[in-house]
Amino acid sequence: MAAPCDLRFDCGRICLDLVATAGGAPAERLTGPDQLAAWLVGAGLVPPGAPLEGVDGRWVARFRALRELLRRVVHDELRGRAADGDLTLLNSAAASGQPPAARAVRTADGALARTLPGPPDCAGLLAAVARDAVGLLTDVEARGQLRQCAGESCSLVYLDTSRGRRRRWCSSEVCGNRARVARHRRRTMVRRGEAAPTAPPSRAAVPAPAPAPAPAAKNISADR
Repeated sequence: MAAPCDLRFDCGRICLDLVATAGGAPAERLTGPDQLAAWLVGAGLVPPGAPLEGVDGRWVARFRALRELLRRVVHDELRGRAADGDLTLLNSAAASGQPPAARAVRTADGALARTLPGPPDCAGLLAAVARDAVGLLTDVEARGQLRQCAGESCSLVYLDTSRGRRRRWCSSEVCGNRARVARHRRRTMVRRGEAAPTAPPSRAAVPAPAPAPAPAAKNISADR
């Protein structure tokens, strides 16, 4: 399984983290079965070590389709209201499968660990993500915490649970850092512009001195 080195899980909800797999750079993070399997573990939908040998290209296509549906619904709800047809598709996805039921088992050292009774199926995992989205959009308090990233060219949506609700970026380390770097560059350019000395006029721009008047010509005939 590929390590989720470029996967993000900081949007506050599983459904929003799925939408984030198509935002930023690289633009596509679910590039294949290994990346999808890594996302399923990172998002907490399945525990580490769960049997995911069945994840294939068809799973990737179905999760990408749900991701696009979630992107439309969440953004449309932020701007006003989602289309009825998209809500029907979301409800259908939520009801299309049974999310895997995790079990608590005792490990060798006596601790409890979460496991699955068997390999999860794609429809059940899709249903878990869709149900998370339904829960988010129908929870008045959680819905009021939805924010779109203020980063330039970033369309990611996250749940703002910060104190004072002042979080501006989907990620302080990604978009926040970019904004700080851009602000620093602008300030540096302004300071350089104010401190720059006024350039002296070029030599070509300095008017040449007027020539001295020529001495009056002598009347040679008068000297004779």
